[in-house]
Amino acid sequence: MITYPFSKINIGLHIVGKRQDGFHNLETIFYPVGLQDALEIVESKEFHFMTNRPEMGSFKNNLVVKAYQLLKKDYNIPPVDIYLYKKIPTGAGLGGGSSDASHTILMLDKIFSLSISNEKKKKYALSLGSDCPFFLENRPVFASGRGEITEEISLNLNNYYIILVLPNVSVSTKEAYEHISVQKEKNSLKELIQLPPKKWKGKITNQFEKYVFDKYTEAGKIKQTLYDQGACFALMSGSGSSFYGIFKKKQKNIDSWFPENYHTFQQKLEY
Repeated sequence: MITYPFSKINIGLHIVGKRQDGFHNLETIFYPVGLQDALEIVESKEFHFMTNRPEMGSFKNNLVVKAYQLLKKDYNIPPVDIYLYKKIPTGAGLGGGSSDASHTILMLDKIFSLSISNEKKKKYALSLGSDCPFFLENRPVFASGRGEITEEISLNLNNYYIILVLPNVSVSTKEAYEHISVQKEKNSLKELIQLPPKKWKGKITNQFEKYVFDKYTEAGKIKQTLYDQGACFALMSGSGSSFYGIFKKKQKNIDSWFPENYHTFQQKLEY
């Protein structure tokens, strides 16, 4: 069986408090994007995990492997062959690893008819990462807490286009959080998201941008280029290093806007 784990952008990312467990409370809008990995799982005589990106980390630390081991503790599932083809870059703030893990849970449940409840799937996913539960459902949500508390929102970006810009830079989420300071925003994202995208600039913010801009001088240039090319709104996703711009029309020759070692992705939005 093959599935295609999707990525996400953050429309706004506010750190609103430090938790006693060492995590941070945040507020953000998770919005699904069509840049996808490919994940194949088939029953096998022995467990194997293969990927086109072996530099992603050790076998044992991969979230896909952890997801399989997590379910195997509670269910009598056999060994499998897992092949993960990565297109979503790591360290880009797009949630690729979390999406892969959550889709592993969904696939194992379906392949072996485990009949895991939605609530239990969310608990498994949360144990793997704060944003993992989001990837169990393909829809925009307002997220709070560590990112695990989600609620439906009224948001219509249908017929807008998004351009993702993926520089050849990886930002450590752990390091980014170590440099973040809690800053309460004046307006709630739930209220701001009701404005048209052309009015989001300067109001919807990502508090990680300052750290990333200070460390990587080219980051600020990416955002400015998106605005120079006519974006209604542009922002960094997650803790970086990817940026996105929202446009009213499909754009041409976008690769010419950026250095050759950058990658771009364009999609018509659906929600």
